[in-house]
Amino acid sequence: MSKDKKESVIESSIKRKYKLQANDVKVWYDDFMAIKGISMDIKPNKVTAFIGPSGCGKSTFLRLFNRMNDYVDGFKMEGEINIDGSNINDKDINVELLRKQVGMVFQKPNPFPKSIFENVAYGLKIQGLKDKAFLEERVESSLKQVALWDEVKDDLNKSALALSGGQQQRLCIARTLAVEPSIILMDEPTSALDPISTAKIEELIYKLKDKYTIVIVTHNMQQASRISDNTAFFYLGELIEYDKTNKIFTNPEKEQTENYITGRFG
Repeated sequence: MSKDKKESVIESSIKRKYKLQANDVKVWYDDFMAIKGISMDIKPNKVTAFIGPSGCGKSTFLRLFNRMNDYVDGFKMEGEINIDGSNINDKDINVELLRKQVGMVFQKPNPFPKSIFENVAYGLKIQGLKDKAFLEERVESSLKQVALWDEVKDDLNKSALALSGGQQQRLCIARTLAVEPSIILMDEPTSALDPISTAKIEELIYKLKDKYTIVIVTHNMQQASRISDNTAFFYLGELIEYDKTNKIFTNPEKEQTENYITGRFG
């Protein structure tokens, strides 16, 4: 398959409903094996939560889906990560296009030292989009999706750094939405926030799944039980159990899962 055709396959597959799939994925950092042969399917337009103790491989596995681990020294991977059957680690894949379609929200809000407007429009501008009316429409719609528009619409030229922590995180989500991804990866997006801001982000995540496939890493099991449709429990680089959230939290099949859920370890 040609490079152009491969890119079009990835782009078209990401823009319709699709599933993420991992096939026998193994990851090493130098000699340390961080992921030990994980296979799983992630369903479209659902919230999937990754839970497990610190250092169990949740974040490493999450970042495979937009190739963020490529930058880590000593990183090596075997197996496949597929989007609707297309291997995103194929040498012909356009990684910039992949990351446009698979957005990332980090643990701590990371707004740019620019205005609120410029933060949201940033991804569009680096794609070469300059039409003022289009940018204004996309910024407004993205801020409305994260329930931030009414709070900032009169101060779009204000520095994003002047916003509260919770507002900054919602702004970062709006920045991700502006480039119209179809999947959003979230690595503990509320761990640095107060309870009120956390509740707003959780409500937002629940609403966004109508349009996006969301995968979230969280140490907060109550959060996973509140907002996710499916939950995966990781331990020491292995996927111990993966099922509907209600089943994981009320009737897990594996003793390790039950022990973690009930606080016996972790």
